[in-house]
Amino acid sequence: MKQNSLNKLIGRLRICILAFILTLVSLFLFSFSAIRHYDDFLKQLGIGKPDADKRISSSILGGYFNAYGLQNAKNIALGNRSAVVKDVLDYTKKYTAGDEFKKEYIALKQSNKPVKYIMQTPEDMRREMIEQYRKSITELEQSAKKADAQTKTMLESVLAEGKKQLKEIEDPENKMIRNYANNYPQMEASYQKTYEEQLIEWESKYPANEMLFVKQRLAKFLDETKDIDFNAELISKNGKKIFANPQYERKNNYWKMGFRAGKEVVEPTRLFIEQWIQEIK
Repeated sequence: MKQNSLNKLIGRLRICILAFILTLVSLFLFSFSAIRHYDDFLKQLGIGKPDADKRISSSILGGYFNAYGLQNAKNIALGNRSAVVKDVLDYTKKYTAGDEFKKEYIALKQSNKPVKYIMQTPEDMRREMIEQYRKSITELEQSAKKADAQTKTMLESVLAEGKKQLKEIEDPENKMIRNYANNYPQMEASYQKTYEEQLIEWESKYPANEMLFVKQRLAKFLDETKDIDFNAELISKNGKKIFANPQYERKNNYWKMGFRAGKEVVEPTRLFIEQWIQEIK
């Protein structure tokens, strides 16, 4: 009886171990498949994974969503472009939701945080000026001792003027410092107001939620690519392709990038981003 129970226990244990091994294998195969999948479509675009991650960060954090490498999709067979574009965008979406992007965003936000200007108090100003004058006078006196007669005469003249100015600064009723002290509260309040306004602007530009920052960049992409004329005529001039329409030639680089990528790339990108924006709250 005990032997039967032991056999059943061993059997169940084997089943559990087998299930655990199968789970590990399936997870490994899935991860390997995902890596190969990313490698495949990135290879078609001529981009490695480290480069892709870097381009995502630099474009979005730099102020614009650049559908990195999508212009290379024109070199991919027409029937495959939409699939590759979706892969690229899925990859971008996944990366921006990860810890690495969040870390980079926080670093960017902190590096752009406004720095409050600390005004020098009237007392500190007087103390610093006195120290500077005394130091200069001491150095001039030492130089005068070693100088020849002609140079010594010149240095003594400079010394006399320096001592005169030092005495004026030491005077509690010094006009310049008194005026500075009278204006100090108003100037300090003005700098504080400016700093608070800069903080508000900073928080607006760099929200606490990094995905709201991404949302701003996605919206900009939609705005820049909303009116691309993919049938625009190109002409050759001085060995370079330019738009026949002068207005198109004056368009910004983002518009032209979208034109080069082509309708088959830009339109599915816009649809994907419109949906993505709706998901970001």
